[in-house]
Amino acid sequence: MRATSSLILCGLVLATLAGCGRKDDAGGAAASGASAPAGGASAAPPQNVSVMQVKQADVPITVEASGTVTALQSVDLRAQTTSTVAQVLVKDGQNVRKGELLFRFDDRADRAALDKARAQLARDRAAQADLERQLNRARELRAQNFIAPSAVDTAQANFDAGQALVRSDEAAVQAAQVTAGYNELRAPISGRAGIVSVYPGSLVQANATAAALVNIAQLDPIAITFTLPETQLASLLAATRAGELDVEAVPPAGTPAIKGHVTAVDNLVDTTTGTIKVKAEFDNKAQTLWPGQYLRVRVTLRTVKGATVVPQAALIMRGNERSVYVVGPDNTARLVTVQMRAALGEQAIVEGLDAGARVVLDGKQNLRPGTPLRIQAPAAAASTASGAGK
Repeated sequence: MRATSSLILCGLVLATLAGCGRKDDAGGAAASGASAPAGGASAAPPQNVSVMQVKQADVPITVEASGTVTALQSVDLRAQTTSTVAQVLVKDGQNVRKGELLFRFDDRADRAALDKARAQLARDRAAQADLERQLNRARELRAQNFIAPSAVDTAQANFDAGQALVRSDEAAVQAAQVTAGYNELRAPISGRAGIVSVYPGSLVQANATAAALVNIAQLDPIAITFTLPETQLASLLAATRAGELDVEAVPPAGTPAIKGHVTAVDNLVDTTTGTIKVKAEFDNKAQTLWPGQYLRVRVTLRTVKGATVVPQAALIMRGNERSVYVVGPDNTARLVTVQMRAALGEQAIVEGLDAGARVVLDGKQNLRPGTPLRIQAPAAAASTASGAGK
């Protein structure tokens, strides 16, 4: 019995040892299996990206601003005499020439006053002629010692007074002519008339502050006033000193842009808004621009020669730092820090890139330095990214 028990005990010990060996083998196999994938993942799969080659070109630096169309000349016509309107010779929206007759007022009282002044002048001229004859006769008599010198002096004084009276009458006639002239209202400038606010028979007051009889605005050429940030003042003044500074107006509703040029820069900066007012002049024969219209203008301040241009979509922004991914010689992603000099809509002028470098445009969000790249067309890259998102 003791021999049998000893054999059974030895068998249990051997079985336990064999089980331990199997567990160690399984653990080693598991550890080996865990380490295998890690070794395989060290080579990252290529990432689909689209790229664009860096361009070098002469790039115009253009700023945009909001502008308001204003007439170069605009006049409100008001009556200078109190009277009634006899004739309205201008129509709403009519184009008029300088000096063209627009309104006639009732001038009967003023014509009567003018006739009276002319009659007074004729009477006093006749009296002056008689005084002149008396003076000449007194001189002749004095030469013959028939009268005293005082008589000649009196005749001379009467003649001088008659001359002064005639000059006064002439001034009165001129004043009456001016007053009578106010009964005809003519266009002081060439332009387009607005809405006429009076009709025949309307009473008008001299120099009244009420609405004008009509407004005349010059439409060709025409002006646009706009403001630019004071940070652009140095470039603006340098461009105007160098010659004529071109401006482009962009009317709404798809109308083609209109070319013009800067004619004036204001003499002070608005301290409230930090802007400077600028005035530009445009040809407007087609009357595309209209006073009071609100639109956008573009001003080309300077041109950067040989600038490096990249799409703004390629820029990676981290605080104040700007960088881009470029395709390295081994077709992997390489992160390059750049300095942005100017933003031009969807493009940007940068420094720090070599000519001919290829920058990553789409797919840069999945990249790290050294990531292998699979370059494809931008549309294909967008399609792949869309599929991945789903």
